[in-house]
Amino acid sequence: MSENRSDLKKTLKRESALLLMLLLLGLVLMPIAIYVIGRDLFGPYGGAGYGEFFNLLSGKVRSGDRVAWFLVFSPYLALQTLRLTLYGWRRTKSERIASSSGGGRSSQNV
Repeated sequence: MSENRSDLKKTLKRESALLLMLLLLGLVLMPIAIYVIGRDLFGPYGGAGYGEFFNLLSGKVRSGDRVAWFLVFSPYLALQTLRLTLYGWRRTKSERIASSSGGGRSSQNV
């Protein structure tokens, strides 16, 4: 029983660290990337540069704007989507392998 608790604690620590790291990425690096790519694709920002862009975005995050929070959580959500997709592929692959080798008789012997 204590081994299961230990595994659960390790998993929670790892997932919490991952969430915090990717949340920091979403708060710090994503706005920089969005500003730079937007400037290169659409031209200069209409405001006073990156500082004003970041203040506007962080103000929206602080006020609880859902789109801004989605942007902040997008690195974590992308990683979790990738993990779930890979889990699904692995699971269906193992089920296909089990079903193809399960019966012992093939349809060619009939």
